[in-house]
Amino acid sequence: MAVPSLEQLQGQPLQQRGFWFALPASASAAGDRPRAAVVLLHGCGGPYGRGGQLSERMRDYAARLNGWGMQVLVTDSLSPRGERELCTQALGSRRVTQVHRRQDALGALQWLAAQPGVDPQRLGLIGWSHGGSAVLTSLDLSQPMVRDAPVRPAFAVAFYPGCADSLRRAWSASAPLLMLVGAADDWTPAAPCEALARAAGPALRFQAFPDAYHGFDSLVPVRLRRDVPNGVHPGQGVHVGGQPAAREAALVSLQQFLREQAGTD
Repeated sequence: MAVPSLEQLQGQPLQQRGFWFALPASASAAGDRPRAAVVLLHGCGGPYGRGGQLSERMRDYAARLNGWGMQVLVTDSLSPRGERELCTQALGSRRVTQVHRRQDALGALQWLAAQPGVDPQRLGLIGWSHGGSAVLTSLDLSQPMVRDAPVRPAFAVAFYPGCADSLRRAWSASAPLLMLVGAADDWTPAAPCEALARAAGPALRFQAFPDAYHGFDSLVPVRLRRDVPNGVHPGQGVHVGGQPAAREAALVSLQQFLREQAGTD
């Protein structure tokens, strides 16, 4: 399915590829109240697994969020722009930027707001890594596009985002944000995110998990990715992989935050 971005190409919106995980008919029957809905924003590797289908992470979270009573949309920001992944590209050479991700996220929220069975007052964003950074830029009231957006998120969650760019700006959150990071992350380090949380105040709820690396909510063991040129030690690779205790704690925090902010089950 196609989901319009706010990016315009020759006067027409760029079309993101979207995957819609609607609640079962039994959960959204006629007469039931409209449900909260969320856009899932992929990381630098895109939303797909090795077989070309949606990744295990995206499918797992979509099913989990459906189980908590939320409608779910997964979007693809890379394929429409001719990219398969960004992880192995140096930061300064990436053709898909956070400006693009912000345009895509805000466009996806507009699409969500128009869907039957969706409560337009309870729309959110959840992003991982590059998608977590997209969450930050899509909330940032220092950006005119965010201030002027006809639909903005009511809540958001960022897993291990890159926070350095937001920290350098006068970043200000348009909605409550839960940020979940690994204290040992050597790709998108925790320190700038912790500093951003201190500066942002109560709108940003920050949680760092000891001994957890980038991708701590994965079920895949930690490995060293030498093909990633960015990170705390450029050229030396980065560690990526799951940490069971951090994963379980993060899921508990996620569910509690969504209950509070989105009124989920």
